[in-house]
Amino acid sequence: MKTIYVYSLKNGLTVEVIKGDITEENVDAIVNAANSYLQHGGGVAWAIVKKGGEEIQRESDEYVRKYGPIPTGGVAVTRAGKLKAKYIIHAVGPRYGVEGEDKLELAIKNSLLKADELGLESIAIPAISTGIYGYPYEICAKVMARVLKNYAPKTLKKVRVVLYTQDAYDVFKNVFDNEL
Repeated sequence: MKTIYVYSLKNGLTVEVIKGDITEENVDAIVNAANSYLQHGGGVAWAIVKKGGEEIQRESDEYVRKYGPIPTGGVAVTRAGKLKAKYIIHAVGPRYGVEGEDKLELAIKNSLLKADELGLESIAIPAISTGIYGYPYEICAKVMARVLKNYAPKTLKKVRVVLYTQDAYDVFKNVFDNEL
């Protein structure tokens, strides 16, 4: 049984924090922590393609051929292959020490905006930029809490923050307890 902490925000969003595998989430869309070229070779991105199928990488390659690389803070959408979700929102987060928190905030906010643009009610989001891009969990959690608290949802009702490690889960829960 997963432990889920639920926060009901004044803006109408329900935010859930869980330790788990984002590829298993039964939501309308999952957010992938992506690179600008949508090459899904490691971390969350690799796990998504491994479980969802190579069609996710093929569709990502086609997106980049058609529209070019996604800027830091930007998002792209593909279908979710064999995953439970309908869509994958690929969010390009910043590299710690190279690009600022404003780009991390933008990646998170653009993921929420894209979910609303698609008319979705639920998304699952990982700790963007905390893997190979090196952002500390605490900074990511504070930025995410601020974005979630200040966001004005249209169709979006639930944001599930899915954290793969116990360390990440503990930090996010602690920060969210204080911020949300």
